[in-house]
Amino acid sequence: MSEPLLPFEIEIVPDDDTLTARAGLPVVVEVGRALGLRESVTRHVHVRLRRSGLSEADKVEDLVVLLADGGDCLDDIAALRADAGFQRLLGRRLGSPDAYRRFLYAFHDEGLVLEAQRGRSPEQKAYIVAENAPLRGLHLVNVDLVGRVAQLRPCTTATLDHDATIQESHKREAQPHYQGGRGYQPSVIYWAEQDLALADEYRDGNVPAGMGNLPLIQRGFAALPETAKERYFRADSACYEEKVLKWLADDARTTGRPGKIGFTISADMTEALRRVCAAVGSEGWTLVEDRVDETVACADVEFTPGDWSKDAWPLRYVAVRIQKKQGQLFAGGFDTMYLAVVSNRWELGGPELLRWHWQKAGTIEHVHDVMKNELGAAVPPCGRLGANAAWYRLSLITYNVLSAAKSLVLPPSLQTARPKRLRRAVFAIAGRIVRHAGRLVVRIGHSAEQLAGLIAARERLLRLHTLWSTA
Repeated sequence: MSEPLLPFEIEIVPDDDTLTARAGLPVVVEVGRALGLRESVTRHVHVRLRRSGLSEADKVEDLVVLLADGGDCLDDIAALRADAGFQRLLGRRLGSPDAYRRFLYAFHDEGLVLEAQRGRSPEQKAYIVAENAPLRGLHLVNVDLVGRVAQLRPCTTATLDHDATIQESHKREAQPHYQGGRGYQPSVIYWAEQDLALADEYRDGNVPAGMGNLPLIQRGFAALPETAKERYFRADSACYEEKVLKWLADDARTTGRPGKIGFTISADMTEALRRVCAAVGSEGWTLVEDRVDETVACADVEFTPGDWSKDAWPLRYVAVRIQKKQGQLFAGGFDTMYLAVVSNRWELGGPELLRWHWQKAGTIEHVHDVMKNELGAAVPPCGRLGANAAWYRLSLITYNVLSAAKSLVLPPSLQTARPKRLRRAVFAIAGRIVRHAGRLVVRIGHSAEQLAGLIAARERLLRLHTLWSTA
């Protein structure tokens, strides 16, 4: 017999609950519990038909742990079930993939799909499906979570960014989307200062990005705590519709909390708006950026969209001119391109306003990237729209739990860590479990503890838990 490549052998023993490959993963559970996640699920999500078995709180907690651990499908729960030591720390056995699949099915209501189909006009193909009570409850769970985090790290400014993303899927039920494939197109509202996702709406892939965005925007602002006095909103042209503009511009709005919301939204470049932009003389443009192959300039222009009343709230249009430098052209064969941003913020100069607006690309797009590539949101679990919506919302809740963990309990060196790094540095630590003086003790290496800071993190968590239990 030849020698092995490395000098060791593998020996199979019965499942050993004195060892775990995930000694740091329980911190995800503890952060959720310290922020009242279980109580919130118990209050808002009711789908169980029997009192036996795992509760709704158990299942939400387990799925958040699965997503934080890197699972991107329900079958990945098998890897967690194989870690007897982790389940011993958790204090219970995890369920089978089918148990969680049935749980997700409870968030789907085929009657609501048929109702949405019947409500569309004859020439309309796309429709937005309303959420059933469990799915709405899952949103309220996230609202509770956001509220508690905001209490612990107060912030009076709230900049909300809106964006949709494509979720590719080859399932039979998936609809074609504008990029040529098939899938779904969820939208998210994100609180930039707090690194928290406030609200989401799950849509079929064929739903136009500009269709019916106001209810989601209103839900996002409704999720803000009262302490967020200074409110702002940024979005691309999907939100360039009259209902959205009027709601944002009306400081006395009756739907939602009144008060100023400073906003910027990319405007649709209609032929009328393009003519206004092109009519600006060379002396009217202000340089914004001088790039390697192009220059970007801006100018305030007078423009009134659609049937917008002259007596309505005034809108500011900032035209953007992008010119290729000598010898270079855009793909269409021209050297000048015009864009525009609509706003109600008059206190900023044109270049400052544009830079503030462009910051959205580094916030909400980062959230989409993390959720889809590191938190399982890229893979819808089935063909049922409501179940997929619940899976996506659980990914969003997981994002918020990890954001809270980084800012409230983990070492400062991990405050900007993505989930992939958290798994390497914190969650996937080998530990030996022993019982000492009637308590479970997890023994980990000194170097691993120096990197993860688990002891200090759990002390901070204990203080958080005590704070909420005595409040």
